[in-house]
Amino acid sequence: MTPMVEARDVGKSFGTFEVLRGIDLVVDAGQVCCVIGPSGSGKSTLLRCVNHLEAIDTGRLYVDGDLIGYRETGDGKLHRLRDTELGRQRRDIGMVFQRFNLFPHRTALQNVMEAPVVVRRESKTDAKSQALELLDRVGLSDRAHQYPTRLSGGQQQRVAIARALAMQPRLMLFDEPTSALDPELVGEVLDVMRGLARDGMTMIVVTHEMGFAREVANRMMFFHEGVILEEGTPDQLFNHTQHPETRTFLEAVL
Repeated sequence: MTPMVEARDVGKSFGTFEVLRGIDLVVDAGQVCCVIGPSGSGKSTLLRCVNHLEAIDTGRLYVDGDLIGYRETGDGKLHRLRDTELGRQRRDIGMVFQRFNLFPHRTALQNVMEAPVVVRRESKTDAKSQALELLDRVGLSDRAHQYPTRLSGGQQQRVAIARALAMQPRLMLFDEPTSALDPELVGEVLDVMRGLARDGMTMIVVTHEMGFAREVANRMMFFHEGVILEEGTPDQLFNHTQHPETRTFLEAVL
């Protein structure tokens, strides 16, 4: 089967600083891959490269068999996709950020409806029906007509998840989705993500929530200084760590 995400020798630099160095990974459809590691190790940059918010400098990135951001000719040369083509690729990749990035002048319902109406050209009737279903799915059917300022951080993040799901993505990317939340609000967001995992959604999750990773992940990757230093099942990383850097990190966060 074609992997949902495949990276081949991916490199990314900002100036002279190499953020990603020779990344090779495969995430199969239906898997939950949790990415852990210290700040600045390249985790968030990897996610941004998967949906081409950042262009890679070397290697290839594929989502469901499609080369992301480029078209490759027979001689191996890459040509950047036009914005419309890139937009079509991004429609299949949902992303949830640390900050919620909701439109403050739109209600929860309107935030979820926006992309299907504007991007997919769905009718407002169909988009509204789907948005209400998604808000119910994330436990916010009673907050549909509230503006973001009237919602808690956890509620806003759940709206952000519903908004990403409204585009019917094949892949969901989560960039530390609970890091900006007060501790008492973290659980409600993780519960929604557990539900997505049970439903078979392919997910790559950058997180410091080790309990969630241990419970939900099929695979884990430990990033260190721009490389995948160690990967395996949660049991392998938590109980049979191979590298001292991984062990030091886990001891600090657990």
